[in-house]
Amino acid sequence: MNAIALLKHQHREVEALFKQLHKAKTGAPRRNIFEKIADALAVHATIEEKRFYPAVKEKTTEEILLESVEEHLAIKRVIADLLPLNADDETFAAKIKVLEDEISHHVEEEEEMLFPRVERMFDDEALESLGDAMEDTQAELLQAGNPRESVAAETERAATI
Repeated sequence: MNAIALLKHQHREVEALFKQLHKAKTGAPRRNIFEKIADALAVHATIEEKRFYPAVKEKTTEEILLESVEEHLAIKRVIADLLPLNADDETFAAKIKVLEDEISHHVEEEEEMLFPRVERMFDDEALESLGDAMEDTQAELLQAGNPRESVAAETERAATI
């Protein structure tokens, strides 16, 4: 799959999970859906930081990429705050709102600014090859299970690209 198409697909999956979360009425379903969101975001951030961002880092993208890894850091910190919380905790909903806002901003910047630049820089074959590598990394992370568990250890500083 084309690298950008893969990332956009992941964006839509997370958006759909947030919609499910808003519809959940009790703590257990909310917790379950949050864990799916946290796993999806952990995988997404990892494949961006380890595969996509280093592959597309050039002068025209560097500023956006540096901002993106800082946004990832902020997102990881909110996820780390949420992981030990009970979904019925009074701060859970507030932190979910912050997480959703962070994600929305990040997705908008990537899709409106970064992805068009990358599409101009790379041909379809290169984006397909990169997408294949990203899918391999995604499969490894999912096979290991519970990708969200690595997030707390990644909250000290932004990833290096």
